[in-house]
Amino acid sequence: MAYDATSLAKMIRDKQVSVSELIEQTQRKIDEQNPVLNAVTHRRSQTGIAESIADSGPGPFAGVPSLLKGLGQQLGGEPDTASSKLLKDNVAPLTDNYVKSLQKAGLVLLGQTNAPEFGFKNITDPDLYGPTRNPWNTDFSAGGSSGGAASAVSADIVPIAAASDGGGSIRIPASFSGLIGLKPTRGRVSVGPDGWRGWQGASINFALTRSVRDTATLLDSLQTVQLAAPFQTETYKPGFLKTLSQSVPEKIKIGYTTESPVDTPVSDDAKQAVKDAVEFLNQQGFSTYEAKPQTDGIALMKFYYIMNGGETAAMFESINHNLGRETTIDDMELTTWTIYQAGKLVTAADYSRSLGEWDKASYQADLFYNDYDLFLSPATAYPAPKIDQELMSQATIDKMKNVTELDKQERLDLIWEFFEASLTLSPFTQQANLTGQPAISLPTHVTKDGLPLGIEFTSRKGNEALLLQMSKLFEDEHQFKFLHPTEQL
Repeated sequence: MAYDATSLAKMIRDKQVSVSELIEQTQRKIDEQNPVLNAVTHRRSQTGIAESIADSGPGPFAGVPSLLKGLGQQLGGEPDTASSKLLKDNVAPLTDNYVKSLQKAGLVLLGQTNAPEFGFKNITDPDLYGPTRNPWNTDFSAGGSSGGAASAVSADIVPIAAASDGGGSIRIPASFSGLIGLKPTRGRVSVGPDGWRGWQGASINFALTRSVRDTATLLDSLQTVQLAAPFQTETYKPGFLKTLSQSVPEKIKIGYTTESPVDTPVSDDAKQAVKDAVEFLNQQGFSTYEAKPQTDGIALMKFYYIMNGGETAAMFESINHNLGRETTIDDMELTTWTIYQAGKLVTAADYSRSLGEWDKASYQADLFYNDYDLFLSPATAYPAPKIDQELMSQATIDKMKNVTELDKQERLDLIWEFFEASLTLSPFTQQANLTGQPAISLPTHVTKDGLPLGIEFTSRKGNEALLLQMSKLFEDEHQFKFLHPTEQL
């Protein structure tokens, strides 16, 4: 039986278990499971662990072991590789504000989890560290980009693990690995002291969990208003955990769809997951309607790729400056190289127009919530792919190797081409990143082959409270399916 982080924190306070005992237990689990799962890529030294215990505050998770994502979450003096061979010896010069917030919440940070190079994929298989496997079936991926975090929590190595989401990177591995994965509203969680915009607000740090109360408690601990930050979200003063004690309002309206926003196929399992959720909602007395926001999903994804290319080009301009040389195709994975080369030809006008289209989509999405309170869809269109599943054709790979011979539009078209199979697996998550809305993946379905597949609820900006209340209803009515059943004290 697995315990959530809230239960472990209570056991520590009640002196039923010590922090050192929990750390030793976690270390044993890593020793036993990580050789197969490859979820954890770095473990802190004994001195580092002692520092982590000292740095952890008296917050709600005081003394509970956890792990950082090895991408974009800086802990001073620890590796900061972004899963890139180019940065394999890089060390974080400082601890960022998000990690400080985790420490203040009481989490003891024991190491880092695996992620794809620079977070560009929905699976985790960086050349630097190798693939992360799914605890449900190790022939399959745990997802990405927070794949290592998902594998570690799903396997009950830790009850909660830091993660981030720039296009579904919390919700996709939550769906593939049978976990709860919340992407909060843009501006809800602390950023800085560098990297303030996080893919222009598309990317946000949070975590993967095994209970709704852990999710709500962590969100209470992390929510902030930073006047220096480019994006702001008003603090939810009642508190998200306190709101869980209240029932979901009876008269809410829920729109739902099983159609891909980018016109790709959707598996029967994903459709069944939504159908089962709708039936459950109807049994609970809620009103459900087939509906979806009137946004152009394909155009939005193309504008997303423009942003991604531009941000990647800017990132490598900085890396090149620090290295004192131009990086080459041999310095990085082919996916990264192709995005970089596309980004080098993106103009300021292209970039500005893409962000303008994001804003239009955000407005269109908000209009949807004048008529509906929640939007339900599959979290992913398919369960996890196999570790060795080919997601690009050889012809596409050959084009990527010769990307510098292509013009700007051909390079952008190539990004769509090489991501097409991956996007088909998970087309539902990206829009909330572009519009800034909160969204959550819930572990409600298991396929006949024994693999999890989640559903996703999205709400209006700032309304995580309703998402969490609905999630708690599913949890209380035993709709969740975990690899390891969760005991809550």
